[in-house]
Amino acid sequence: MSGMRVDHVSYAAEHDGLQATAERLAKLIGVDPVDGGIHPRFGTRNVILPLAHERYVEVVEVLDHPASDKAPFGQAVRARSEAGGGWLGWCVAVDDLTPLETRIGREAVPGNRYRPDGVELRWRQLGIKGLMSDPQLPYFVQWEDASLHPSTAAMTTVTIDSLQIAGDPARVRDWLGLPPDETSSVIDFTFVAPRGTPGLLAVTFDTPDGKVTI
Repeated sequence: MSGMRVDHVSYAAEHDGLQATAERLAKLIGVDPVDGGIHPRFGTRNVILPLAHERYVEVVEVLDHPASDKAPFGQAVRARSEAGGGWLGWCVAVDDLTPLETRIGREAVPGNRYRPDGVELRWRQLGIKGLMSDPQLPYFVQWEDASLHPSTAAMTTVTIDSLQIAGDPARVRDWLGLPPDETSSVIDFTFVAPRGTPGLLAVTFDTPDGKVTI
């Protein structure tokens, strides 16, 4: 996967809200949650669970803000939280979004948020509409400054071991633009036939206490 890697997984807040959801997940996998801040363009805010290997879990909730009704990411988060919360999707980081913009036929949208310490993170993302119409598909991100990656707060060896996706591996590989037999070398993928809606079903984490699946 040259220049392409699993970056993070997104989890929509459950009925008791962002902080409680993030603390529950953090306790399950044994990491410390970090307040992420607000995404002004998307009408959402997040808490980060930083992991090893430059990965993280994003726990996200929608704000009562007009942007969340207009931005596809806000719409996706709202729909998932209103359905009870849970895994929203997975995200692949790339060095250059241009070839994907050409292939998917849409332009990436800028994203930003300010950390509580005032540092601004900036990125471009692509593919949220794909995720909304077919939730097995990842969306893509290109970070402006890799040194500010949300995983840099990680004081942990916990990392993502595998993703279980309801869907079709050929469809996902086609979306990623990969050869039919190529997957990530570091993270295992298990595909199960969707009984209902395709999407990210479960994530297994490698922790000092063994594997934990959420």
